[in-house]
Amino acid sequence: MTITQKQFDTLVGTLENFSKAHPRSYRLRVALFAILGYAYIFLVLAGLLTLIGLIVSFIVFSHRVNSAIIKLAILLLIPAWVIVRSLWVTVPEPEGLKLNCRQVPKLFALVDELTTKLQAPRFHNILLNQEFNAAVVQVPRLGIFGWQENYLLLGLPLMQSLSLEQLKAVMAHELGHLSGNHSRFAAWIYRIRKTWMQIYERLHQSDQSGASVLFNRFLDWYWPSFNAYSFTLARMNEYEADRCAAQLTSANNTAEALINVEVKARFLESSFWSDIQKRVEHQADPPSNAYSSMLTVLHSPIAEEETKQWLEQALAQKTSYADTHPCLADRLKSLGYQTTQLETLPQPATIQISAAEHLLGKMILHKFAKQFDQDWKAAISTPWRQRYAYLQETKDKLRALDQKAQMQTLPEQEAWERAYYTLELQGGEAALPFLQDVLKIQPDHAEANYTIGQVFLHKADASGIAHIEKAIEQRVDWVIAGCELVYGFFCQQGQTEEAQKYRARAEQHYQLLLKAQQERATVGDYDRFQPHTLKALEVNELKQQLACYPQVKEAYLVEKVVKYFPEKHFCVLGIVRKPGLIESSDAPHKLINLLVTNLQFPTEAYIIILNHGSSDKLKKKICQIHRSLIFRR
Repeated sequence: MTITQKQFDTLVGTLENFSKAHPRSYRLRVALFAILGYAYIFLVLAGLLTLIGLIVSFIVFSHRVNSAIIKLAILLLIPAWVIVRSLWVTVPEPEGLKLNCRQVPKLFALVDELTTKLQAPRFHNILLNQEFNAAVVQVPRLGIFGWQENYLLLGLPLMQSLSLEQLKAVMAHELGHLSGNHSRFAAWIYRIRKTWMQIYERLHQSDQSGASVLFNRFLDWYWPSFNAYSFTLARMNEYEADRCAAQLTSANNTAEALINVEVKARFLESSFWSDIQKRVEHQADPPSNAYSSMLTVLHSPIAEEETKQWLEQALAQKTSYADTHPCLADRLKSLGYQTTQLETLPQPATIQISAAEHLLGKMILHKFAKQFDQDWKAAISTPWRQRYAYLQETKDKLRALDQKAQMQTLPEQEAWERAYYTLELQGGEAALPFLQDVLKIQPDHAEANYTIGQVFLHKADASGIAHIEKAIEQRVDWVIAGCELVYGFFCQQGQTEEAQKYRARAEQHYQLLLKAQQERATVGDYDRFQPHTLKALEVNELKQQLACYPQVKEAYLVEKVVKYFPEKHFCVLGIVRKPGLIESSDAPHKLINLLVTNLQFPTEAYIIILNHGSSDKLKKKICQIHRSLIFRR
């Protein structure tokens, strides 16, 4: 069983205190937990090999092979092979432009210098990508058994934003995680955490029954538990990596790199990309120079007012158990960087030559920028044109609604459409009066309340929380997204305690959704049923659809009585199937698949064949419900 976020936070907090009081015992526990994962894998493998060995030995010593032995061998070897295959989890290689030493010798020289000084493993590949980030990625060649192939990922926008010394600090931090100069134990745990996280994600994405039976249940318990046990060590490793960076460059360079990254990341998200996306209203094709223009603005000074605002937001955030990375303020404090120094922080304009220009050269930099321009445009062209066409259509609809509003009061639905179209075309501030008009007509309008809440929270106005709350009261499926919005708002305001309440609430709701999903996953004679609540028009539409399937002899419609979210009605459609004279054994399943794929249901529904596979008791219970028979051929 997986642990909840609340249990995770409690466990990490307990282990954090334990690690301070008993550091050696804490490390021993983490080491034993790391070994436990591999011990389980080797135990499963040993069992498989023993089983296969016994079969082979029996065949060899008995000197005979009969049908029973063959069946037993097939019975054991097939699942064994599936399980062995599931162990060989492949992790996709990172994407990016592969660099070589001849192309960018200065960059390779810098990487060699850092890896030598930090006694870090050599990199098999250095990739340049479009991200505003730098990372070390290890891809296990042998799946769960490791033998890592090391990748260094460098984002061209990040390289353009930093000075050479600042980029060295960022790279030294990433390499510091694998450094042999400091705690080899911490570096080992860091690698194991990354490997288990990759294995956990990949096995859950696979559809192999062998893996599900023997590994998914174990990993559902093991990875969250190991993640909690090693969390404190992972956070300590982040501070240690910062110290590595400070020793190789300086505390000032490391601190200013952290600050520069925070500010410019917020600039890209809040300003640059939003400005690019606004062009879709007037341009049928995306711009051809997105990355080239980005590299230009990243090397230019950012407005002092915006810099101050984004920096204040970053410094207001508090360290939490949501991420192993400490918050910016704690990282600066650990480096001995005083907040009074922020007043004299060098602006990007003072960086005469960026790290990208220094390490790649202007010609190579220009070449890569053009390549990323082309790649981005090719990837975005289709959705961009679709969005452009949609916005042109939206303009026409909004124009018609504006004209109608001048002559008469719009009904609720049209008032909402006018507000929504204004939001799409002109943004939240322009749409706010129209959204408030919707609430005058219908104060509980879920969509309008949620949208107003988003607008207010984006403006750092706490009154938006009440609107979000009102919306998610009515829409169960919006609770997690609404809690995440409020959580993000409180994080930006530095109100960690309030933020954690919404995070815990989202986690609790997620657990309820899982239970509701499990409750709705099956239907049996042990369930309770009640008459359906569909309207006559909806039932008639359903009957017309069922008439298209000659295999359907009768259809019964009821609702399953559910414990979780009973306001979301869960229908059960019981089908009495007319068997054919000549048909395959999977004919009932084919009919179910057809109905599931094609039937249009107004609510969530479960379809079952009542005269195939299900018990007579279930059929009797469903047929006895009042008004359950809706179709008979």
